Amino acid sequence: MSPTPRLGEKLCFGFGDLASVLYWQTFMAYLPLYYTDVFGITAAATGTLILLSRVWDAVNDPLMGMLADRTETRFGKFRPYLLWLCVPFALAGVLTFTTPHLSYGGKLAWAYVTFILLMMLYTAINIPYTAMLGVLSPEPRDRTSIASIKFLFAYAAGVIASATLLPMVKVFGKGNDAKGWQLAFVVFGAAAVVFFLIAFAGTRERVRPAPGQRTAMRRDLRDLLGNRPWVILLTTTLTFILFVATRTSATAHYFKYYVGRQEIGLPLVSGTYGYETLVSAFNAVGQLASIAGVLAVPFFARWLGKKRAFFALYAVAIASTAAFYGLSEKQVSLMFLLQVLGSATGGPLSALLWAMYADTADYGEWRTGRRATGLVFSASTMSQKFGWAIGASLAVWLLSAVGFRANVAPSPAVRHGLVLLVSLIPAGLGVVSLLPLLAYKLDETTMDKIGQELQERRAAVASPGS
Repeated sequence: MSPTPRLGEKLCFGFGDLASVLYWQTFMAYLPLYYTDVFGITAAATGTLILLSRVWDAVNDPLMGMLADRTETRFGKFRPYLLWLCVPFALAGVLTFTTPHLSYGGKLAWAYVTFILLMMLYTAINIPYTAMLGVLSPEPRDRTSIASIKFLFAYAAGVIASATLLPMVKVFGKGNDAKGWQLAFVVFGAAAVVFFLIAFAGTRERVRPAPGQRTAMRRDLRDLLGNRPWVILLTTTLTFILFVATRTSATAHYFKYYVGRQEIGLPLVSGTYGYETLVSAFNAVGQLASIAGVLAVPFFARWLGKKRAFFALYAVAIASTAAFYGLSEKQVSLMFLLQVLGSATGGPLSALLWAMYADTADYGEWRTGRRATGLVFSASTMSQKFGWAIGASLAVWLLSAVGFRANVAPSPAVRHGLVLLVSLIPAGLGVVSLLPLLAYKLDETTMDKIGQELQERRAAVASPGS
């Protein structure tokens, strides 16, 4: 085994996010629209479903992380879950996006059972996958490169989901949107199985806990809560995902009920377009711009350091989001321009955050002598899910409060609410999320010292007679 992953292995690792984000992008961008306009439950019920389904993650995510940390197989701790769970995960996706012929109460029960099952399986496969970032290489700079490639694949999946999902629904459904959603997730599920298997087969785990490490779950949790840099990143992640999720969850409704059908007079794309085309293109352009931003992550991280790069890029993304408040429904070109600018600067933020989480796993091992990579990433993923749940719930609850009704012409209050949800509300959350990071102290110099000392400790433990 090579002491550090080569490019081919890094690319294979990225396929795991290509699978996961086909689903995550759907959850972020289209789930509220699916439940209100296709499945047939109210906006208020949708918000409650999304929020309550995430309460279980308060227990489920850290438990999954601790379970993965304690898994021992010939394939490693984390990789086997990609092999074991890829097919059940794909099947749960098809069930979630199936609309049964039931009463309203029966459909609501179906939505709760299938969506919670899907998210539990998402947790069980995605947390071990994400934790692999901390064990593919012991080198912090190498992990920044791996994180960048991981998020290139993530945003590529975002492009695919954004650009193809609604058109697939139209083609497969032939006027029956419920059937179209179901068949679209047969396609997504088959693709996800293949991608997870590539990630499983093409990667290796290199960083292992100290031989003989046996730690009680209570002590793992105490160590984690005592890891101050991790706590800071957790708070930042929660509020950062609120920034992303509030806006993204309202985008499809914004284009359907605020922008509507518009005539575009630009070269090459002139014509009149409905909301399905506009929102698909808007989300796809954002994901493409995010890919361009992620390609620059290693450069920004080397030039400014991960923390300062995060601040600089985030400030531009927040300003681009706030600017939507001043746009009328006719200014579609400006919407796309701001989407490109905000996504190119906002896209790299997740890659920088996950690279910093890997640093906190090293810091925890350096401070306590015990490593709990799965727990570090699982609890971090929990904050991501909570942020998304709160943001998505906030969006649909606000729409419900101002009188939103699916497939009915919007009132001025609904239109104004949609504008706020894609502009000032997420921008304010973005400003709040920057504040905790001021106290984060794990810069590149500190991590170099920690990494060197950890290597010396591991070498001493592995040497004969030590």
